[in-house]
Amino acid sequence: MPPPPAPSVTHLVLIPSYDTGTKVYETVAAARAAWTPVWVVVDGSRDGTAEGLQAMAAQDPGLRVFVLPVNRGKGAAVLHGLEQAAAGFTHALTMDADGQHPAALIPAFMQASAARPEAMVLGRPVFDASAPLLRVRGRRVSNWWTNLETLGAGVADSLYGFRVYPVAPLVQVMRGQRWMRRFDFDTEAVVRLAWRGVKPLNLDAPVKYLSAAEGGVSHFRYGRDNALLSWMHTRLMIGFVLRLPMLLWRKATRRPPFQP
Repeated sequence: MPPPPAPSVTHLVLIPSYDTGTKVYETVAAARAAWTPVWVVVDGSRDGTAEGLQAMAAQDPGLRVFVLPVNRGKGAAVLHGLEQAAAGFTHALTMDADGQHPAALIPAFMQASAARPEAMVLGRPVFDASAPLLRVRGRRVSNWWTNLETLGAGVADSLYGFRVYPVAPLVQVMRGQRWMRRFDFDTEAVVRLAWRGVKPLNLDAPVKYLSAAEGGVSHFRYGRDNALLSWMHTRLMIGFVLRLPMLLWRKATRRPPFQP
């Protein structure tokens, strides 16, 4: 096995994890093979993986593990990691702990971010036959609303969480309001960053929906989380209307979205 890459002083991988079972160990190992450093925020998991991850970190200086005592939501876990990272790192690549995201593409996304540090590098999901049709169709609705709320800023996909964020503006956005702490994080983050003038750079990335036999775990609940997304888009539309003059001016004067 080749040694892990040399540590980056600007970019880190940030993995929020909640009750993903042993799949998180595979995800972290794959991320570590691709990048240094990797940070994991265990969001109140009850499956014993906090202890296992801490044992991994004790043997690996490139891995750091934070353990939150209770489940606070994906966005809250990411914010906890970002606030720790803000002291020294400029960018963070977020990825899910459940094996859906392509760890092998971490270097390519980091390279794109280093070339365009002012941008957010967003994964554009490439689905295979494992993708539930209802989930694929549902994200089209969210993408339509996101396109409207950003006046076509160029966000190719609003929900795919494999992406590189500039740390400072995202922390400022999240500290400025009480939302974005659970499943609403991914979409609201790109909308609010776009409002601040952070441009998207979209790169294709495969997404794999693992079966239970493959160790796949999903905490998505159609009723609960679709209600959360509906409330999110409601408040984003209110924010959109209030910002409309500024967004129209920016749209009239800006250059086209980045292309890979």
